[in-house]
Amino acid sequence: MAWNEPGNKGNGDDPWGSGGDGRRKNDQGPPDIEELIRSLSKKFNGLLGGKSGGSSGSGGSGGGVSAGLLGAIVVLVVVVWAATGFYTVDEAERGVVLRFGELRDEVVLPGLRWNPPIIDDVQKVNISRVNTRSYANDMLTTDENIVTVAISVQYVVENPINYAIMVRDPQRGLDQAVESAIRHVVGGTTMDRVLTQGRAEVGTEIRTRAQQYMEDYETGIMVTQVNVENAQPPVAVQAAFDDVIRAREDEQRVQNQALAYANRVIPEARGEAQRIIEQANAYRDQVVARAEGEAYRFDMLLTEYRDAPEVTRQRLYIDSIEDVLRNTSTVIVDVESGNNMMFLPLDRMLGEGATPTPATTPRLQLNNQQIRELADQVGRELSSQSAADRSRSQAPLSNRRP
Repeated sequence: MAWNEPGNKGNGDDPWGSGGDGRRKNDQGPPDIEELIRSLSKKFNGLLGGKSGGSSGSGGSGGGVSAGLLGAIVVLVVVVWAATGFYTVDEAERGVVLRFGELRDEVVLPGLRWNPPIIDDVQKVNISRVNTRSYANDMLTTDENIVTVAISVQYVVENPINYAIMVRDPQRGLDQAVESAIRHVVGGTTMDRVLTQGRAEVGTEIRTRAQQYMEDYETGIMVTQVNVENAQPPVAVQAAFDDVIRAREDEQRVQNQALAYANRVIPEARGEAQRIIEQANAYRDQVVARAEGEAYRFDMLLTEYRDAPEVTRQRLYIDSIEDVLRNTSTVIVDVESGNNMMFLPLDRMLGEGATPTPATTPRLQLNNQQIRELADQVGRELSSQSAADRSRSQAPLSNRRP
């Protein structure tokens, strides 16, 4: 049976066994809630400097206690709210502020800052850190070859507002842009260019195209460097490709050797050709000059011969004899009468001693005076020989006369 139903034998209407004055009886049951509230209100009013109400707990005093408690709670909440609005922006960071979801134009610079919590939402963006992302995929080149390309991309945040607000996931956008740039550049390039000397150019083209995508998407990301770390054919054809690479290197080596040989031989051949040309020119000049000299000499002899034929003829004969006798040491003269031959040992006639053997016979060097004397002596010998021959031929005729 409830305590307030008719027939309840409890003392008064207090369910806790207290009297009508509100006092507890026999200290049984839980504590009085109203007394607990009143005691707490008195303590708060004492802290706030207010006046405490009467012990009777009238309605006016209860309303004053509730207002003080509410004010304390409000002040405490305001203090906590204001304290949570302080934050620090590092030197490498910039802050982007959203006030009630609306973007503020200004960027928060480094230092100790305050923004009203709940009202403003501050997003910190690091603009100095160099971020790196790696990509590795199999690509199909323009010459229908498959090549495995591993690329590392380095980037920084250039515009913190675009990075934090304009794109939902900037890094995902970067991944898609780089993948598209790789496939576009590698797909338009031959395998040899990707695998050999064209790696740097391929990386530059990928960076340029990826940066263009980032600017079109307004992600606030600046791609600083793209490095082609590895480029190789698939594993299944790696051995055959290595053979092709070695063959290409051998080809280049042989070409270099051929160029070195050509660089050594061609200058020598050109020098030898120039020497032969110079010798031919010298021989030509010599022959032409000699021919011109002989022609001029003949013209001069012809002029002298026309003026004095006999003297010129005798002079030419003497010069010819001089040239002949200068190069010989023995002269054999055919006599006009008879079958006899005249032997003239010139070396003995000139008093040069015993006759040397033919193997050791030196060439006589005769001057003009010696040649003239020799010619005169030969002439006298020929005259005496002719006179003797004539006398012998005429002797029998005189004996027959009576």
